[in-house]
Formats: sequence, C-alpha cells, structure tokens
Amino acid sequence: MEVRSDSNQGRSGDNKLPSPAAPKPRVQVWFVTVCSTILIWTCLVQLFAAGELWRTRIFTGQVSRFSAPVEPVPLPPPLPPARNYTSNGVLLVSCNGGLNQMRSAICDMVTVARLLNLTLVVPELDKTSFWADPSGFEDIFDVRHFIDSLRDEVRIFRRLPKRYSSKYGYKMFEMPPVSWSDENYYLKQVLPLFSKHKVVHFNRTDTRLANNGLSLPLQWLRCRVNFQGLKFTPQLEALGSKLVRILQQRGPFVALHLRYEMDMLAFSGCTHGCSEEEAEELKKMRYTYPWWREKEINSEERRAQGLCPLTPEEVALVLKALGFDKNTQIYIAAGEIYGSEHRLSVLREAFPRIVKKEMLLESAELQQFQNHSSQMAALDFMVSVASNTFIPTYDGNMAKVVEGHRRYLGFKKTILLDRKRLVELLDLHHNKTLTWDQFAVAVKEAHERRTGAPTHRRVISDKPKEEDYFYANPQECLCEGTNCHDLYGHRNNSSLTR
Repeated sequence: MEVRSDSNQGRSGDNKLPSPAAPKPRVQVWFVTVCSTILIWTCLVQLFAAGELWRTRIFTGQVSRFSAPVEPVPLPPPLPPARNYTSNGVLLVSCNGGLNQMRSAICDMVTVARLLNLTLVVPELDKTSFWADPSGFEDIFDVRHFIDSLRDEVRIFRRLPKRYSSKYGYKMFEMPPVSWSDENYYLKQVLPLFSKHKVVHFNRTDTRLANNGLSLPLQWLRCRVNFQGLKFTPQLEALGSKLVRILQQRGPFVALHLRYEMDMLAFSGCTHGCSEEEAEELKKMRYTYPWWREKEINSEERRAQGLCPLTPEEVALVLKALGFDKNTQIYIAAGEIYGSEHRLSVLREAFPRIVKKEMLLESAELQQFQNHSSQMAALDFMVSVASNTFIPTYDGNMAKVVEGHRRYLGFKKTILLDRKRLVELLDLHHNKTLTWDQFAVAVKEAHERRTGAPTHRRVISDKPKEEDYFYANPQECLCEGTNCHDLYGHRNNSSLTR
C-alpha cells in the first residue's frame, strides 16, 4: 500500500515537497577534522622553528661572548684521485696461512694488480687451515679505508661482479703463482692469461713475489699497502689501543712473542722439554694434517740447527742473561702456550710481572674476538709494534712482519735471538761447562748487533728461500727524509750476503 501511495504522489507533482538533505557520514566529518588539525599543527611547528632560527641569529653575538668557542670538527683527509686506467682483467685471490702471512700476501697482490693493470677484488682470507678462523677481510681490516686509500694505484671491488660468478655458469681459471717470482714472470706468463680468461683466481698467495730485484715503485707500493692501506677495524684498533695504554701506564714493557704453541711444536717437530706423552700427542697432530709433508722429524737435530722455538724455561735464562730483571713488565704475545700455566711457572717465577691480554681486559671486551685466532693475533700485533722492546722466540711470519713495522717506525728495539748460538750456550751452561757469568757475557755478545738497527737485507740470488724477507727489512722504504748512505753505508746492497 505504501509503495502505491508514494508512486501516486510522484506522478501528481502539484503537492511535491523538497526532500531534506541527507546527513554527512560520520567518517567524512572525522576525516576533515583530523586533516585540519594536522595542517594547523604543521603551521605552528614551522612558525616556531622559524622564530627560533631568527632569535638565534639575533643573539648569536651575545651568546658567543659568554660561551666557550666550539672546536670545529676536523674534516677527513681528501681521498687521492682515482687512477684512470683500462683494466686488463679481474684478479681474485684467496690468501692462505695465519694473519701475518696473509697480510704480506695482500700487499703483494695489490702490487701485482698494479703491475698488470688489473682490477682487484677484496682478498678472501683463509678459513680452512689449522686455525679454522671464520673471519673475513672486513672482520679484521677496515675495508673502506683499504679501497679508498689505494684508489690512486689500483681499482678494488668489494666482491666479484655477478657475471663472473659460478652461479651464472662462469668457469673461473685458477692457479697458484710461482713462489718468489719477479716482474718478468707476471708480465710474460701471467698477464696473457687475463686476455684469455678475464678473471684469474690465485688460490695460493704466500711468498709469491720476490724479495729482491723489483723496481723501486713496486717495493714502495708494498710498503704503502702494509703501513698505510691495511688498518684494522675500528673495534680492533680501539681495544688494541686500550691494551697499549694500560701497559704504558704501568711502565715500559717487553712484548715477548713466545711461540711455544701446539701448532708450532707439532709442525716443526720440536719436542725438547716435553714428556713422552706430549711428544706423541704432537706427532699425532702432525700426521692428522695430510698437507704437512714432513712427518718424521728428529727434534734434537732440528733444535741444534736453531730451527725450534725456545722453551719458556730457556727464555727465562736468556732474558736474565740479557740484563732484564724481576721488575721487567713482560706481555706474552701468543696464543695458548702448550702445557698451559705449568710450562710458564719458571718464567713467571723469574719475571713476576708477566701479563697477557686476558689478564688486562674484561672477559666481555674479548668475547666478540674469542674463537677468532686472527683477530686475537691482531691485538697481539698492535701491542708488539708499540712495545719498548720486542723479542720473538721464533722467526715466523708475525715476528718478521712486526720487526719490519718497528724498523719503519724508527728502528725500535727488536732483539732477534740467535737460536743456534743460544742452544749451544744453554747446553754448555746446563752441563756446567759455562758458569752463569760466562753464559751471560756470551749471550750479550751474541746479540750486540741483533737489535733491529739499520742493516742491509741479505740477498742470495740462487736461494730465495734463504735470503732475508722483504717485510722484515723493507730497506727501500726506510730512507724517506734520510740519507740511505748514512743508514746502510755505500755498498751496493743488491750483491750483499752475510
């Protein structure tokens, strides 16, 4: 009925009334209100900010008269201009060994990339050797500084471009460069490989560049990478600086690189002073690693040749003979000493002020670096370089690289132990052939010229393995601002032997 009535009214038209306006939905009203509020508050905030800026500018002169001047924040040094060159290919390298062996290899690989006009990919670090450290380059070194500080020499990529990845079906050419090679080897034998393959992967990098016979620019570049391009991460630098600061507050200190660690003893075959059980344990460890070719080793013959690290007990006698007393502060720059604390008892009795990083820092500070042997070694490296005296008990990679850094910093005192001579003297003293005074005099005489003073790097042209290591004595890089003749004399160092 109602429908019919409405339709009749709609047709008549004479008595039609205007329909009232429909009410606005509540959501629309709410939306308009919120937008208006936001607009008003935005205007108020802008007006307030403008007022503060205006007031600050008016009263700047008055405020500056009553407040201390603000020190300007120093700007970072400008980056060197990028070197413009046509790249002959991409060099990918996988470093092998411990921290300092890899450090030297990185310096060499940058130099090779520069020589061949290559693009270098940030090196991969060894994660599969004895130390099994999962650290990557960026975990140890400041990768941005590495790339930026060397941009005027070599173009460096953080990672391999995707088009060369095996995921995209690219088959990379791999090779280990020949050890102790010179410029001609890389220019004549390696460079042509990049024309064919575009990317070459060096799967071993240790001692792949000659110590001697290279042009000065290449030797200088090796030093530049080592002393300037390779900085540790800010976290490592901060903790290393704290360690050095704590030690220096306690007085002068000796950094003792006591290489009496399980891996060193196992692979060198040095068991002097060990029990039969310990000697057997070390031998089993050596056999566990198939890449270690030399299995059967005569420990006493090796020791007599000066090829073994000194034991902690021997070190105690040598330090006393060299004139260090009970008040000497000694920092042990090493990993876990084989035999733990009981092997250090004699050394600690002679020198009670022995400390390690674990004794100077809170456990929470070291926690992030635990189980990362290369990062822990970086802390020891920084302390060793900063020490008043550095004494390595074995001439491994860390000992050599620290020695070179200390030479670079002004020939800081580094006592390079003559282990072959010391073994003779120690045995003579133990069998009472030499009195203590005779022993002490002989030890001092043997090391008068072994304190890190300027010296020529030994060259043996037909035996590169036996000549002096470049990174232990980078003599080409030590004469800036100094007359090299004053440091080394007038002889031609390329023909020296000793």
